[in-house]
Amino acid sequence: MSFALTSLVDETPTFRAHGTVRSPIESACAQHPDVATFRELGSSEDGTMLYGAVVGTGPITVSLIAGNHADEPVGPETLRSFLINGLARRDDMESLLRRFQFVVVPHTNPDGEARNRAWMEAWPDLEAYLMEAVRENPGRDMEYGFPDMRPENTHVSAFLREHGPFDLHASLHGMSAGEGAMLLINRPWTFRTQSLRDDFASAAAAKGLPLHDHNRKGEKGFFWIEPGFQTTPRGDAMRTYFRARSDAAMAERFHDSSMEFVASLGGDPLSLVTELPLFLIRGEEGDGHQPTRYLKLRERLPDIKARLDRGEDVDELLAPFDVRPVPLKTAMHLQFRALELGLRAVAPDYTS
Repeated sequence: MSFALTSLVDETPTFRAHGTVRSPIESACAQHPDVATFRELGSSEDGTMLYGAVVGTGPITVSLIAGNHADEPVGPETLRSFLINGLARRDDMESLLRRFQFVVVPHTNPDGEARNRAWMEAWPDLEAYLMEAVRENPGRDMEYGFPDMRPENTHVSAFLREHGPFDLHASLHGMSAGEGAMLLINRPWTFRTQSLRDDFASAAAAKGLPLHDHNRKGEKGFFWIEPGFQTTPRGDAMRTYFRARSDAAMAERFHDSSMEFVASLGGDPLSLVTELPLFLIRGEEGDGHQPTRYLKLRERLPDIKARLDRGEDVDELLAPFDVRPVPLKTAMHLQFRALELGLRAVAPDYTS
């Protein structure tokens, strides 16, 4: 088939809110009841209703979730566009919907999204992001909360369990800043995804993004595959890491990741985690698989944020890193491209 998921990106996308986009998603599903079902999943801790959709009738099952880290809003926009724009183009999507069944949770963490609205509405203002971004700590981090750390994890897990096992699972993430794009792949699939990696690297380059290359040497379960690619995170590896550092209390804050949970449902699923930066940092050549400028910026961030809190100028501190926003349209395009490549990997007769 010639239909490309990347064509579902709006010309001028924005960061929409969980509540305001529910009605368009629900309406889109209602207009196509033979291939789409809208579902309320249960309430968040703050009483916001989580929702999802099942789209397609095919034999190959795909789980798509986003928002586990609520300061990473590109993923939710990608899945919202997949549902709304995809169903609006039902005729173009027909062969895809017959080949696959998609179980989609556009945003797993609406409470976290609400806490990040200020900088999203000011996007792409870097200072607004640095001052307003809220990221949840271990013990509250939903990606490491499966199946039941928080009510949101419980609801999403139940929805996925109902439709598993899966052939492909994608948890759409992002980075605050990075030297380029990165894609994480679960370890059992690393030797089967060379063409996927090559094509994703080409897609990133075509959009003007290098690859974020960071060899963490297995720390916390992140094993380097090749430049721009690592293995997906695992809760058991996180627990092992902190126990080895005699920090049992921190270890207990890490439950399983969504990738581990989906794998527990059976089968041999390919798992992908997209990591597209909100802000691009100019990297350096020949750094031995270490994002040197990125790591230096992370060291300086506490001082930068403290100065912003005092109302001081931080341009001089940021200047060496040449920080630039990655357009939302570009990031969504690459997330959709990663999904296309994942579909092709689990269904070789699928072309995109």
